[in-house]
Amino acid sequence: MTTVHHRYADVQGRRLFYREAGPADAPALVLLHGFPTSSFMFRDLIPLLAGRYHVIAPDHLGFGLSDAPPVEEFDYTFDALTDLTAGLLGRLGVTRYAVYVQDYGAPIGWRLALRDPGAITAIITQNGNGYDAGFVPDFWKTVWDYVRERTPGTEAAIREALTLDAIKWQYVTGVPDESVVSPDTWHHDFALVSRPGNDLVQLKLFGDYATNPPLYPRLHQYLRTSQVPLLAVWGKGDKIFGPDGARAFAGDVPGARIHLLDGGHFLLESALDEVSALILAFLAEVHGAG
Repeated sequence: MTTVHHRYADVQGRRLFYREAGPADAPALVLLHGFPTSSFMFRDLIPLLAGRYHVIAPDHLGFGLSDAPPVEEFDYTFDALTDLTAGLLGRLGVTRYAVYVQDYGAPIGWRLALRDPGAITAIITQNGNGYDAGFVPDFWKTVWDYVRERTPGTEAAIREALTLDAIKWQYVTGVPDESVVSPDTWHHDFALVSRPGNDLVQLKLFGDYATNPPLYPRLHQYLRTSQVPLLAVWGKGDKIFGPDGARAFAGDVPGARIHLLDGGHFLLESALDEVSALILAFLAEVHGAG
């Protein structure tokens, strides 16, 4: 049975929670979660990968079991979350790693790659967007309206994303059989984003999401130049980041492996075995070639 360690580290004066498993001298794999969850989304994936890899899955500041200082004490931006992630990896001595990105994990992962391209051995993107083509307009209109104009109306609309029903919608939409998705998932996430003051944390990051698409041209140039091994494994029923977002990676990395699976935004909840098999085969090829 694989042992998964549940640890904390102080980074830049903030306490970050992370899950860690696998041999310390094995190739490293960093798992970066999305909104509104935490490393909890990787709870079942980590043991499947840790036999061959050193797996590290942090909770971003403001999420999960990491510190969640109020917005008056910390400026929540994707740049700042990237700084903390890089700081944690530095504390752990991880200088070369493959990265798995999902949702919010993607803009953090892209920033890490752009800051230090040589650190990234491979990219696994699971509904982690990097192209304008990936945005589903019906979902993103609410976000862009809030970014464009902060009014009581646009704030009320985006606050719907913090409700239990909206979080459940993220988990079950696009899943062929909703009964395979545990209600623990959306209740767990809802409890954490409902902590006093966390709503303002999430609103701050919704507003800062506008800084991510302007990075895409630099990301695409990095992908074309590096030809970093890339696996896009995507829940094709995702109504936040659609399948075109997965297909787009092949335009910059012709050798990218693109897999569209039955499932939604949180694909690990319904297609764990398929996803883990694809990851293991992909990483075996990457490290075999290396």
